[in-house]
Amino acid sequence: MDEPSTQTQAIELLQQLGLKEYEAKSFVALTRRQSGTAKDISETSEVPRTRVYDAVRVLESKGLVETQHSSPQMFRAVPIDEAVNTLQLEYVERTESLRGVLSRLEPTDDTDTTEATHEVWAISGDQGITSRTRRLIEGTTDELILVLGHDGIFTDSLATQLQAAHERGVTVVIGAIDESLRSAIQTRLPDIEVFLSGLDWLSRSPLLEDDTEISRLLLVDREAILVSSFTEGYGDGREHEQGVFGRGFDNGLVAIVRRLMATGLLSELDLADSVDTIQTDGSVSSNDLEK
Repeated sequence: MDEPSTQTQAIELLQQLGLKEYEAKSFVALTRRQSGTAKDISETSEVPRTRVYDAVRVLESKGLVETQHSSPQMFRAVPIDEAVNTLQLEYVERTESLRGVLSRLEPTDDTDTTEATHEVWAISGDQGITSRTRRLIEGTTDELILVLGHDGIFTDSLATQLQAAHERGVTVVIGAIDESLRSAIQTRLPDIEVFLSGLDWLSRSPLLEDDTEISRLLLVDREAILVSSFTEGYGDGREHEQGVFGRGFDNGLVAIVRRLMATGLLSELDLADSVDTIQTDGSVSSNDLEK
């Protein structure tokens, strides 16, 4: 990546973390040099010199910049690791404050806030779907079946979550759309059962002129599912990922996906005669999988 693109990316990320444009530009300018005056910062960042002082004062108050009261004044950015840790701490504190404020909001109706037992919701975007996946995995108490239809879904973060579920005693079974992905998952998670999915319909279907690809099928504790997909033509597709979340043992969507996933498991493991391994409700017997 060339220097202008790297600089632009750094400024954008700083703005996403709460800095204003001139503050982000000034900090990036100082990060590129050992120290500098307001004039130096202005020339490097293209921030008007009269606005540099305001930006630097804010950065100093956040612990991101140090000032030497010479004539003219000299400024320098704190080390990168220190700056990142400072911003991270501020982000955590803000999100925790937000959690507390939101939880204290008064409801606008008199409806009892009881948890829904039967529900189907649409989810849009990689961040939202990834977050819901994490919550489902972390909340699993008994059994987790995950079928991945795209290698981009299997991240280090997801692998860590799956390993943690396995270590706390959850039966974890993972399916992959092809041998390459299956091998990668098995290498990363050697203690977890990984199978080659027999669900060919996860891939795009040229015969049906369908460019939609199922990216993940997640079933937890036989009562909640998450299904997501993306369509070819949107970059890598993940930022345009679409998903459906369903909960409830008698939920029709849950029942359908549960049976489809059981079919895929039977196809790969060649256990069609074993009613103990894949129960009629889609549950998995870990004892049989170990045979």
